[in-house]
Amino acid sequence: MTKGRKPLKKFTNKGEFYGIILFVINFCHEEEERMCRMPARKLASLLLGLTLSCFSFSMTFADFAYGDRGNEVMEIQKQLATLHYSVGELDGVFGPATEQAVKSFQAAKGLTADGVVGDATYRSLMNKEMPVNRSGNSALTRSILRTAYGLRGVPYVFGGTSPYGFDCSGFTSYVFRQAGISIPRMADGQYYASTRLSSANLRPGDLVFFTTYAAGASHVGIYVGNGQFIHASSSRGVMVSDVFTGYWGARYIGAGRVY
Repeated sequence: MTKGRKPLKKFTNKGEFYGIILFVINFCHEEEERMCRMPARKLASLLLGLTLSCFSFSMTFADFAYGDRGNEVMEIQKQLATLHYSVGELDGVFGPATEQAVKSFQAAKGLTADGVVGDATYRSLMNKEMPVNRSGNSALTRSILRTAYGLRGVPYVFGGTSPYGFDCSGFTSYVFRQAGISIPRMADGQYYASTRLSSANLRPGDLVFFTTYAAGASHVGIYVGNGQFIHASSSRGVMVSDVFTGYWGARYIGAGRVY
């Protein structure tokens, strides 16, 4: 194997493998006339790139990271606890304590300490291959939460709508837009555009609203589970806070769902 080249992942799901092959065949059939005029080398390069792109796409969402939930996360937590890493409550929620435990495990094993349980970390920790199929959060919810967590530390900028700086509703609208979901720009608009739900029915990816400088919904964030939300704070930028206790608990006015 060439040094520095990452090996392709092995397929464990025959349905996904055959699906990719059929996709490539159908693409070739639909583009037959144009492809017949291509030079052989260019045609081979196109087909190889198309196939590898499909392989990459089908396998990239299996990692476990902050915001994930489910039985697989619970298994990871239990194994970390067995190895004497502190994960807090064994609740199946990949929260701050689990992320820190993963980072500590990775550092001890000489792996990249990014807090994400990818292939190498999963094999080292669980002594088996990463599962292809996932339970817990939907792929859409995982996409939203990962985008949001990837923006932690971005500074607060009034009127900001980009990774150079966000205000609260600029942050939520940006995160949802990356997942292909369009929501209003302002916090009160997001409040009225979302479906009302009780705190007991909150799930990760829902919007949570607060009243701060003005009556009604004047602050918004994204619920991440375990009583916490991620938001653009005017004092500390994008961060995770408690929904129902402390400063925000006293100002919480409700939640909404947009997908």
